[in-house]
Amino acid sequence: MARSMNKSSLIRMNWLSLKVFLAHYRQAPLQAGAITIGIILAVTLLIGVRTTNENAIQSYRSATELLSQQAKWSITPPLGSKRIDENLYFDIREGGFNNGLPVIQGVATDSNGKRWRIQGSDIMAALTSFSASGTEAKNEVNAKAGSGLFSLNIPIGDILSGAPLVLASTSLAKQIAQDGDLILGGVKVSVIALDDASNLGSDILMDISLAQRILKRPNELSYIALFSDISGKKGHLEQIIGHRGTLVESDNGNGLTALTESFHLNLTAMSLLAFVVGLFIAYNGVRYSLLKRQRLLTQLQQQGVAKAPLMLALCIELLLLVIVGSIIGFMLGLQLSHWLQPMVSVTLEQLYGAKIFPGHWQWSWLFQAIGLTFLAAFAASTSLFIQLLRQPLASNSARLVQQTSADKLHRYQLLISMTLGLVASILLPFSQDYRYTMVLLGLVVIAIPLALPWALVFMVNQVLKVTPKGLLHYQVAETKELIAPLSLAMMAMLLALTANISMNTLVGSFESTLKNWLDARLHAELYIRPASNQMVEVEAFLKQHKDVDALYKQWYLSSKQDKLPINIVTRDKRSLRETTVFKETVDNMWPEFFANKRVLISEPLAIKLKLNLGDAIKLPLLPEHHFTVGGVFYDYGNPYGEIIISPETWQANGFPETPLSLAINVNGDSDKFKQELQQKFSIPDAMIFSQEKIKQQAIITFKRTFSITQVLNTLTLLVAAIGLFSACFMLTQARMAPMARLYTMGVNRRQLTTLVFGQMLIIVLFTCQVALPTGAILGYLLINKITLQAFGWSIAMEWDWLAYGQVLALALVSSLLAVAFPLYMQTKRPLISSLQREVI
Repeated sequence: MARSMNKSSLIRMNWLSLKVFLAHYRQAPLQAGAITIGIILAVTLLIGVRTTNENAIQSYRSATELLSQQAKWSITPPLGSKRIDENLYFDIREGGFNNGLPVIQGVATDSNGKRWRIQGSDIMAALTSFSASGTEAKNEVNAKAGSGLFSLNIPIGDILSGAPLVLASTSLAKQIAQDGDLILGGVKVSVIALDDASNLGSDILMDISLAQRILKRPNELSYIALFSDISGKKGHLEQIIGHRGTLVESDNGNGLTALTESFHLNLTAMSLLAFVVGLFIAYNGVRYSLLKRQRLLTQLQQQGVAKAPLMLALCIELLLLVIVGSIIGFMLGLQLSHWLQPMVSVTLEQLYGAKIFPGHWQWSWLFQAIGLTFLAAFAASTSLFIQLLRQPLASNSARLVQQTSADKLHRYQLLISMTLGLVASILLPFSQDYRYTMVLLGLVVIAIPLALPWALVFMVNQVLKVTPKGLLHYQVAETKELIAPLSLAMMAMLLALTANISMNTLVGSFESTLKNWLDARLHAELYIRPASNQMVEVEAFLKQHKDVDALYKQWYLSSKQDKLPINIVTRDKRSLRETTVFKETVDNMWPEFFANKRVLISEPLAIKLKLNLGDAIKLPLLPEHHFTVGGVFYDYGNPYGEIIISPETWQANGFPETPLSLAINVNGDSDKFKQELQQKFSIPDAMIFSQEKIKQQAIITFKRTFSITQVLNTLTLLVAAIGLFSACFMLTQARMAPMARLYTMGVNRRQLTTLVFGQMLIIVLFTCQVALPTGAILGYLLINKITLQAFGWSIAMEWDWLAYGQVLALALVSSLLAVAFPLYMQTKRPLISSLQREVI
């Protein structure tokens, strides 16, 4: 009976405590708002990036042939070719393999010179593949596609009869044809918009005959997709195919997942950084709320409320705030993903050819966000709860005790920071995998803000030694007391500043390195890639033309090296010598290379395969040859590894003699020569590039590679600014009584305003002073460890002082605004009322 009464009394005390806390928040809604805002911002960025990443990876795995289901096998072009003769498709249908889809892919230019990816499929074959696959597959695809192929709005009969109709997703149709018409490759077509759920991505779908006409590739296919499992008939199918193609089993998107792994890891790291910054804000709100309620908590205990139900009530309160903040953050995160996805899609499609479908989300992510946020917030608040538990009932937490406790905490944080920094500095030189390096970089990111409070106190003490006595001395001395309540907000600001400085360093250095590499790599004025059936004719024309000063050729084949996709490349001797930018070579490299003893390997592939100069390497396409690595060359932006062999090796092994691309130097106006070439051979703009156009597109493309992380950096800085604002608002409220005392001693309002702004300026300037070297350290690690290991790119580190100045100026402006508004709001109230409230 006593146990039952005890239990009921605990529940009653717990409920009473919750009601008291609710009444407290009614009087001080800013405290609950600060906690909730921090959680909302943390969850928003975490869910936004997670949804974007998960959606991209899911798109790789569920990649479908347009408006059909996922192919289980595919027939790709034979070795040395980019095309399949469409007669092969009819042959495999006659052989009993009816569940296939012929596909032609390419790039076409519109009337404005803009390039679009198009894909042609046999619509009737797509319909046949559905009926052959069974009703279940058909229903599944219809559910995904919504108003897709089987929608009554699509004139299938007109498409099959050869009408120039193309299909595009609604979002893409708005970009390419506002009036419903578009000119592609000189052919006027009408655009039919389908729902974004139809899995079209950014491709334009049309009937295969229309695509062949637009691409000027009659009787050609890019590949043939097979939807049934042909494992039992594989031998028979290979007999039909012969040397006309290669049978390849689908990897369910694993290839693209591996290629883009480092890109998604970078996004995840940035979202976790933003999540930590948001948690700092939430913790700062919890800390301030508990400090403001110390007297209330003491009074509740003095009235007989036990510590256990009191702590339980605080945990329930925190859980409720986490749930509310997580739900709002979850919804905002989905919206953020909707904004981020087009940016990610452009990057992944241009770099890797990945097709990204519209976003999806799961309710489980919300519950995971709630659990993760609550655990992180509870772990961060544990020390505060323990401090409240140990607080004597007679104690009123004197200011000196609080300051002493803050000093101990700062020294403890400094010790942890030094330990983490030491561990990272010892292990980083031995880390050769970017995943492990990211973990060690995470230790550095944690260590940097932990040392900030001690560093701020140290710098203020040094300034205090040379500050003259009087109000100025008081201003600097009191700044030390502000460091503890502002430390979390400044730690969040430091993280955001450090991330921005490091990313500006990376992007600026990368852009400079890329420009220098392109200047060395692009030696010709025009680069041409005509259709394969035109190559011999175009080459003969260029050799005889009086305005062509030099003609360069390139050949390459797709292959694999230790399961990694690579290109086997060769060029004419002059191109090889003039355009290959080496990182390192062996002595006497060129003679041995042209003697078929050496190969050249791209830096990204060398890093992935862990190959060094002089190491032996066997090429699957040349199993009889034994090569050693003679040189490692720089290669930026190519997702596939590259191995260069000599022209003699290429010719001796019977590889295709027809080059895949040409480059020329022109004596005279290159634009005029380009027009002449196009008029004679009808080569589309997309297949002729000027040197300047290549450079411009390369810079734009690879800036986009880092644009998403720069956006997240900006959002992180915004989150930190919001956290600083809430911290300053709460701190200004708490400091009105000391300011009122100064006012009664003769310090006027202007001097008080100057004092508060000066104190904030000192703290922010010192934080920026710490951010510059720490940002440089982080930038160095990003360039020389993460980027090198993840992408295989060596980048020369350069400083961008203008960008740093802009970031620091933004931090100063946001900090001053964070102080100005709450100070203005508080000074509207008579200062004497603050003294009266303190006495009460």
